[in-house]
Amino acid sequence: MKASFIAAAAAVPLILADAAAPVWCAPASDTTTTVKDDARTAGHAVGHGATTVGHTVADKSREAGHAIANGTRSTRDTVRDDSKKAGHAIADGARSVGRTVREGMQKLKAGMTGKSSAPAPKS
Repeated sequence: MKASFIAAAAAVPLILADAAAPVWCAPASDTTTTVKDDARTAGHAVGHGATTVGHTVADKSREAGHAIANGTRSTRDTVRDDSKKAGHAIADGARSVGRTVREGMQKLKAGMTGKSSAPAPKS
């Protein structure tokens, strides 16, 4: 039962293909050509319109981006300058602390050993 059903199901596309072959091979009519030409023309028009809209959106987006960048430039410059000042202040403070600790350790060592730990002067 199953085998005959599978064979029948496999034969259906072949029968339909033979029946439809004359339709597929029929020459194109003037209506078909006209429809194809109209569809092609409409497709080109839509494509051209989409390109124009895309370019317009890109131009407006670019203008908005430049306007935002110009508006925030002074703020960026201020933040950058303040950041540099803060970095230099932190570095100067760390340098000062380092010198103070080094001098304190040298004094402590000199008090414990009786010798100064300062490097010998270069002659």
